[in-house]
Amino acid sequence: MTIIRSVEELNALYGETSEASVVKVTKTLTRDYARMIEASPFCALATVGPEGLDCSPRGDDERVVRIADDRTVLMPDWRGNNRVDSLANIVRDPRVALLFLVPGSNTAMRINGTAVVSADPALLKAFEVDGKHPRTVIIVTIGEVYFQCARALIRSQLWNSDRFVDPKTLPTPGDLLKAAKADFDSATYDREWPERAAKTMW
Repeated sequence: MTIIRSVEELNALYGETSEASVVKVTKTLTRDYARMIEASPFCALATVGPEGLDCSPRGDDERVVRIADDRTVLMPDWRGNNRVDSLANIVRDPRVALLFLVPGSNTAMRINGTAVVSADPALLKAFEVDGKHPRTVIIVTIGEVYFQCARALIRSQLWNSDRFVDPKTLPTPGDLLKAAKADFDSATYDREWPERAAKTMW
């Protein structure tokens, strides 16, 4: 097995970077980059901490982050499983990376930067939905922002409904939990999940 162990070996293998791959990187949001990010209801949030790396899916109604200014985006932390893996990483190591997807578009957006976790009452109130608000808001300071070329999404045919997998052919969440813990009550979990999710979405 041939293992690449240096950047020099990688560069020799892959060759020069195209001009577009370099000039697309900006330190602040351009008008069009802002439009793309505001169109995204979903992103993956990558963080790093003493235990290692974490990548968490984040989604919201209409847009997953709000743009505060050309170097700052705000992400509410809505209800989940209370593991707080991403938040625990951020308070110990502020480095973050975000990958935004826009349904129907093969262009993804990326932000690399730093973040802090805020519980400021006024900020939480600004995100209130149906009388409920997030417990914290992640404030991301942009270090660099750019778009990702469309090849990965084109190859995967992510938005092609003809390629959607029937959920009934896949293990349920209860099945996955039972595989991890043999005596887990998977049937009850799956039966109660829809109602529990509906009550704890925000």
